[in-house]
Amino acid sequence: MSNRVVCREASHAGSWYTASGPQLNAQLEGWLSQVQSTKRPARAIIAPHAGYTYCGSCAAHAYKQVDPSITRRIFILGPSHHVPLSRCALSSVDIYRTPLYDLRIDQKIYGELWKTGMFERMSLQTDEDEHSIEMHLPYTAKAMESHKDEFTIIPVLVGALSESKEQEFGKLFSKYLADPSNLFVVSSDFCHWESVLWNGFTNELPSFPQRVRFLLYRIFFFLGYFSSHLLNLKRTEGRHLKKLLTYSLGEFQSLCCP
Repeated sequence: MSNRVVCREASHAGSWYTASGPQLNAQLEGWLSQVQSTKRPARAIIAPHAGYTYCGSCAAHAYKQVDPSITRRIFILGPSHHVPLSRCALSSVDIYRTPLYDLRIDQKIYGELWKTGMFERMSLQTDEDEHSIEMHLPYTAKAMESHKDEFTIIPVLVGALSESKEQEFGKLFSKYLADPSNLFVVSSDFCHWESVLWNGFTNELPSFPQRVRFLLYRIFFFLGYFSSHLLNLKRTEGRHLKKLLTYSLGEFQSLCCP
């Protein structure tokens, strides 16, 4: 059995964000310095995955709430843009590279998830083509830099889940969400304009407010199954999580719909 470490390159560096580590670090520091840490420590955050020119300052509102002193595992859930998926998929690599430093995938958690039989495997090509997870890696690295050797990531590519599958995955992830040392990052879309993506409304392209409302509904629908299956989350912690998610979504909605 090979012990070769497989790495995913930062394939969108140099286009969606700068490939220069020092320049990227300065940008992230600048954005984070302009926002307040009002909901810390976060248990889950929702942040966009557009190019940093468009969403870098917005994402800072979410990542400012991350407490690196207690976070040990970061689940990053991003939607699939390039391959059809009816389930969720796990990466086939060991390391995700960023211009700041490399991030290690938690193979123990991956093993637990894989044993459920609920997941597919991403090819390296699919992994490197996808941007929804990668756009969160530099911010994750920056938010955790003071404890960079003490945490792992669990990237999950999310497909077009049916309602029943949303319930199944929500129930599965709920036990991980209940652990305060775990952080969930939900990678969001706000600017998919193609009418084919909106056949749930009408044959016409919906208005921008409709698109935002539809997106918020889907996010809360999926996350709702996380919280509804928590067995060990105290009521006060549940209220805290709800406030945080509402705060994060409010930030993005106010920026997208001024």
